[in-house]
Amino acid sequence: MHATQPATILSPDSAATLARLAAIVESSDDAIIAKDLNGVILTWNRGACAVYGYSAEEAVGQSINLLVPPDRLDEEQQILSSIRAGRRIQHFDTVRVRKGGARIDVSLTISPVWENGRIVGASHIAREISERKRLEAANARLAAIVESSEDAIISKDLKGCIQSWNSGAEKLYGYSAEEAIGRGIALLLLPADRQHEELEILERIGRGERIQHFETTRLRKNGDLIEVSVTISPIYDTSGRVVGASHVARDITGRRALEEQMRQAQRLESVGVLAGGIAHDFNNLLTGIIGNASLIEEDLPPDAHSRQFLEALMSAAKRAADLTAQLLAYSGRGRFFVGPVNLSEVLFEIRTLVRALVRKNVTLCLDLAPDLPLVEADSSQMHQLLMNLVINGAEAIGEDRPGTVTVRTGVEFLDESYIRAALAGADLQPGEYVSIEVQDDGSGMDEATQARIFDPFFTTKFMGRGMGLAAALGIVRGHRGAIRVSSAPGRGSTFRVFLPVSPAAQDSRPRARRGTVLIADDEETVRQVARAALEAADYSVLLAADGQQAVEMIRTVPAISLVILNLTMPTMGAQEVLCQIRALRPDLPVVLSSGYSEAEVSRRFEGAGPAGFLQKPYGSAAIRKIVESALAVPVRTAPATR
Repeated sequence: MHATQPATILSPDSAATLARLAAIVESSDDAIIAKDLNGVILTWNRGACAVYGYSAEEAVGQSINLLVPPDRLDEEQQILSSIRAGRRIQHFDTVRVRKGGARIDVSLTISPVWENGRIVGASHIAREISERKRLEAANARLAAIVESSEDAIISKDLKGCIQSWNSGAEKLYGYSAEEAIGRGIALLLLPADRQHEELEILERIGRGERIQHFETTRLRKNGDLIEVSVTISPIYDTSGRVVGASHVARDITGRRALEEQMRQAQRLESVGVLAGGIAHDFNNLLTGIIGNASLIEEDLPPDAHSRQFLEALMSAAKRAADLTAQLLAYSGRGRFFVGPVNLSEVLFEIRTLVRALVRKNVTLCLDLAPDLPLVEADSSQMHQLLMNLVINGAEAIGEDRPGTVTVRTGVEFLDESYIRAALAGADLQPGEYVSIEVQDDGSGMDEATQARIFDPFFTTKFMGRGMGLAAALGIVRGHRGAIRVSSAPGRGSTFRVFLPVSPAAQDSRPRARRGTVLIADDEETVRQVARAALEAADYSVLLAADGQQAVEMIRTVPAISLVILNLTMPTMGAQEVLCQIRALRPDLPVVLSSGYSEAEVSRRFEGAGPAGFLQKPYGSAAIRKIVESALAVPVRTAPATR
């Protein structure tokens, strides 16, 4: 309530003036009421009839409480007290009751009525504001909806000047509302699009057109490009004239990437079907060519002049048969003789042949994991797969400089999040996989080249046929595996192949008699050394390259009996990993390993209850001793905090 000291109301000096005042009061749409200092209604105009629903006969003589909700009677007493003190109450928004009990919103102005220098009553002017309140509430709800939306919701005038900017726009584009409002919408456009695209949009909006689900590229504050789906609609004033535009944008960068992966997978699948069909029919033709040629060869005398031409024909036909076999491998329809295969042994067997095939300027390094789990595979297909990958890496280095191709084998646990993020489109289940990594320090590839490297007959080499990687992909898919490629111009390329560990081969491996140890360390060398030392002592060993992978393995592999956890881990720190291990397996012993001193580690993990400490660097005897000790001692849990 707002109170002011009023001027004394002057008494009318003529009957004409009184009549005019009475006519003004009676014709007003506002409720104009006079009441005495006890709140008894003395006059009641036509506007009061409209606002409150009572006739003058019903209202005059009644208490003003007739119009006051029961829960606001104290409010009316405060109003009368203010009037008695000579204070005026102006534009006071409150709630009153109409005849029949309906509550309405009103704005009140109540002033003292003076007579002969003393206050004798009050004038009560009420304007119904229910519709205004309803609109204000509706606008507030709309504003809350707009502000809470994850989409960018922006309004702009017909010159492209930004007028409103919600929190979704802040998240999507990176600009705060203070930075964006008042600036042109062109700040979000690529320089090449700023003129023609925005002008075209504003022209269409000015004609009353709506632009729906327009997919384009926009620019964030930090310079990143994002893919967005934009819907732009005209904003009209009360006369129906277009005065601006609403701009609703949704980030579709992730969706675009997934769609592109799916298109790539479908394209490769369709090309594979085509290649398989062609190869199948071509094989039939080659059977006829080679078969008839061999029959002719049998009938020709040894010294026949035409024998040399027949031998050239047979050689060409056999090369065509090899190419057909590669097409069948790409399509996943190659002839497989599946059995248990150790990929480290396959690589060791072909090392001499591979070194003979690569150029002298290329050094081949093999880093092969011992006791690699077996995979169910066709041995000859694995030979071809590994040969193709290594030769591809060697050819990427070129002839003008020395380079290195490194081949590693190992075992990795692939969780659902990694499969979804790094191997999208591959039909893999979380679990243990044999990994083959072929890394070269060659020229690398841009994104456009990477998108086509598995296409049959695509090659960047002058003399290449473009079937090596296509066949490699087909072999991997035929063995229920996946390939991941990482490359950048000038930084070389890395091909990582994942093949599922055979359940039968896994069951047939010598199982640890003394427990399963998880080595969680981001250094490949450390993991392999620890694994070799513990497997030699009859422990089963699992490896995790980061904290998140370690937690996922603990969640899904109940056989783990001890964890050796490196203090410094990517993705998830050792303290968080240890906390999650305690939540999942409170009884699981955890040995911390670090190059820091034991005193420093103990200080940082005070009360966390590690089962031991393994100082880096360590040898096989040290790791075996700490494992034996940790498995023999119950886990100490942290004391309860108060």
